[in-house]
Amino acid sequence: MLLLLTFVLVPLVWALVTSLQQTNGFGAGVFVGAANYVQLFTDPLFWRSTLNTVLFTIIVTPASMALGLGIAVLLNSVLPARGVFRSIMIAPMAISGVATALMGLLLFDENSGVLNKVLESVGLPAISWQSGGTAAFASVVLVTLWWRVGFNMLIYLAGMQSISPELYEAAKLDGAGPWHRFRYVTVPLVGPSSFFLLILNVIYSFQVFDIIFVMTGGGPRNATSVLVTYAYDQGFVTRDQGYAAAIGMVLLVVMLIFTAVQWRFNTSRDVVE
Repeated sequence: MLLLLTFVLVPLVWALVTSLQQTNGFGAGVFVGAANYVQLFTDPLFWRSTLNTVLFTIIVTPASMALGLGIAVLLNSVLPARGVFRSIMIAPMAISGVATALMGLLLFDENSGVLNKVLESVGLPAISWQSGGTAAFASVVLVTLWWRVGFNMLIYLAGMQSISPELYEAAKLDGAGPWHRFRYVTVPLVGPSSFFLLILNVIYSFQVFDIIFVMTGGGPRNATSVLVTYAYDQGFVTRDQGYAAAIGMVLLVVMLIFTAVQWRFNTSRDVVE
């Protein structure tokens, strides 16, 4: 409780107080009430960052969960060298987001990246990974998936290994093929894992920062700007900490509402064997 008070509750209260002030990074702020929140509604960059954040979440969350589930199914079966493949998939979890983004730049840099070199070697045109908005967004999504799929796979694999083998045998005796066993046995019984991963992946996607900051910096032309990178620019570049804190508080409220709604209406969290 002391740690939570020191590192969570106190910063949250301080951020709320700061969001009600106009600041420039020097000296005490000036109390302006809800002016920072009113400004959000007329700020086109805020809405652009919000749209990018939602789009990023819509793409990354289901894709990383689906890939994680598919790989977990393969690794839970009789697959040669399963231990090696598990280690390969889990390895990104041990790497920080900044290091992951730097590795992503080695692949996606439009001037010296591996992918463009390969494309040019086979006579194909290079892709503008940093100067093209769609390509830049795609590169961030791909690197994020590489980083997140291993964690999702691990959680799903743990959930699958708790499923009794007798259930699969009974389904097989009833004539269920591989797809039907997956659809009617595996998917329902990993429901609690799916609920847990849904919450975590959405929260992570809305708070994504390090990969985007290192790979694109929110560019080009705000094509990859998300709420956290926009808040960073306002707080540490423009030095308007009050406005940045308001963005952070809006993000917090959105996450609390999403989690509460999922907890209220998602029944899979209560599935037990």
